[in-house]
Amino acid sequence: MDKFTSLTGVAAPLPIINIDTDMIIPKQYLKTIKRTGLGTALFSEMRYNEDGTENPDFVLNKPSYRQASIIVAGDNFGCGSSREHAPWALLDFGVRCVISTSFADIFYNNCFKNGILPVVVTPEQLKLLLDDAERGSNATLTVDLESQTIKGPDGGTIHFDIDPSRKQILLEGLDDIAGTLKSDPSITSFEGKMAADRPWL
Repeated sequence: MDKFTSLTGVAAPLPIINIDTDMIIPKQYLKTIKRTGLGTALFSEMRYNEDGTENPDFVLNKPSYRQASIIVAGDNFGCGSSREHAPWALLDFGVRCVISTSFADIFYNNCFKNGILPVVVTPEQLKLLLDDAERGSNATLTVDLESQTIKGPDGGTIHFDIDPSRKQILLEGLDDIAGTLKSDPSITSFEGKMAADRPWL
């Protein structure tokens, strides 16, 4: 998993509440267990017309946002079913950070497992960030995980909170297995002590 330290990129505004995982990646794309190749299907029902052509009104189809690596979204992002394909699709498209006032728990957890930083901000902060994101090609934000800050195009800075252990997981680029292996000496020591103290187990 790639480390997440600092990200400077175009932020796409998606001021829709309750964006669920079916909107992020519709059910017909769930047959694959590969984490790659899903970027073209990201938000496909909003991104494409029925004939398969692009919907020019959808934000990620606009020239200024085609390379967006940050999404600024409405409340309750990632609700609905627990499909891990949702962060896979975001990551494959190039999105490394999603900013909202709230996230569904399972989606939030899945982001950390896949190297995506979900940032929770206040409604007032979200409004400022959406205003920044509306600037098209000038909608550049810098998200610094180490300092836990978001800097806007005019230099304004927003601070965000994050669980220290989750922060460290992203900074070091650790998946669940690698994170567990970091504790291997402690686990081995505990197992040895248990075997000595309780040999009947």
